[in-house]
Amino acid sequence: MSSASGLRYRRLLLKLSGEALMGRSGYGIDVPVVQRLSGEIRDAMAAGAEIAVVVGGGNIFRGLAGAASGMDRATADYMGMLATVMNSLALHNALEQQGVPARVLSAIPMPTICEAFVRSKALHHLECKRAVIFAAGTGNPFFTTDTTAALRAVEMNCEALAKATQVDGVYSADPKQVAHAVRYDRLTYSEVLSRDLKVMDGAAIALARDNRLPVIVFSIEEHGNLLKVLRGEASATVISG
Repeated sequence: MSSASGLRYRRLLLKLSGEALMGRSGYGIDVPVVQRLSGEIRDAMAAGAEIAVVVGGGNIFRGLAGAASGMDRATADYMGMLATVMNSLALHNALEQQGVPARVLSAIPMPTICEAFVRSKALHHLECKRAVIFAAGTGNPFFTTDTTAALRAVEMNCEALAKATQVDGVYSADPKQVAHAVRYDRLTYSEVLSRDLKVMDGAAIALARDNRLPVIVFSIEEHGNLLKVLRGEASATVISG
């Protein structure tokens, strides 16, 4: 590992959606895409950053969709948490194949598969320059992985939360559907909530605001962009006080 000189953020929580792992497929895990994403993390860590990751599960199962179809909401959410464990294991495998030491810590104990989440253990892994992947959300139904990301970022003393998307920041509307959507370089937490910008759910933004945690929304589609975020060079939207 090189020194972290030149990095604006030395410890970062990366939030990846489950959809990011499926690439252009309609379902599941696209292994080459996961390998590319793990390469972004590898390069960031090689530059001296400490990286924690929260992965969603929407590429496999989404609790809200299950509830909308008539399932019990809590049961559907638990199934969504299991989907995040599958994604976390896939990312862990890709990182290890690229020579990056990594650990999966699950909020729901699964001792034969991965470690249980213990804050002190997770901090130790980060200090030992291992990538830490948080699985199974918060371990509770009715909470999203966005909220998990904000929570774990605060618990891990991260300097920022980087939300990876398919576009280069936050827009007033979906830029893929609205040609004249306005892109924001900077926003306050209050502006995100009052304008209902749908960057992350309200609980995640409120948790970030209460703990003065910057949220950086950037595109993971561009190669090398995670490292640019760490250096403060990426085209992104920064949400702060």
